[in-house]
Amino acid sequence: MTQIKLCGLSRPQDIATANALRPGYIGFVFAKASRRYVAPETAAKLRALLDPGIRAVGVFVNETPEQVAALLSEGIIDIAQLHGAEDEAYIRRLRQLTDKPVIKAFRLGTADGAAEQARKVLSEAMASTADMVLLDSGAGTGMVLNWEFLKGFPREYFLAGGLTPENVGEAVSMLRPAAVDVSSGIETEGVKDAAKMQRFVAAVREAEAVGFGKCTEKG
Repeated sequence: MTQIKLCGLSRPQDIATANALRPGYIGFVFAKASRRYVAPETAAKLRALLDPGIRAVGVFVNETPEQVAALLSEGIIDIAQLHGAEDEAYIRRLRQLTDKPVIKAFRLGTADGAAEQARKVLSEAMASTADMVLLDSGAGTGMVLNWEFLKGFPREYFLAGGLTPENVGEAVSMLRPAAVDVSSGIETEGVKDAAKMQRFVAAVREAEAVGFGKCTEKG
């Protein structure tokens, strides 16, 4: 079943909507350059409002392993998502500091990007020692990547990059990723939109239900 990650939450009302929709994951962005940045103190207050059945992911860009591990050990987040230039040495260092799961993001480029570059990045994603990988078009650009490049990719992954309530059902039906990750696609004028969040979650679950029905029919 494809899980859902609603990323870039920053307000109590965002958490309330997530609690009602019950995705598998929500995300707090700790990269200061992002307009979705939340300070650790703010994230801690939001985490206290979050349904305990929903896992909180911290999104980092070239943060020190010590700071990442600290937020994990304090229980502000459950999982670290590395969205910068963090390499295998970085992941090894982080594992010395924490046993919590790690997601490493890889950027394939946009839908009109080169297949050769995409193959190179997918090869790197396959070799990653992170617990999970996330495949994106860029660094929070909101641009769609070429889903054709991902057909047959053998490792479970989070799919990101330009997902919206209008296209996520098609993505789930085509690729059956382990999870889908959305941020800008559930916003209006730069803030999370409860109606879009609801429509996004409904689209994923509808696509999942249709896929399950087809599997059942085939026996």
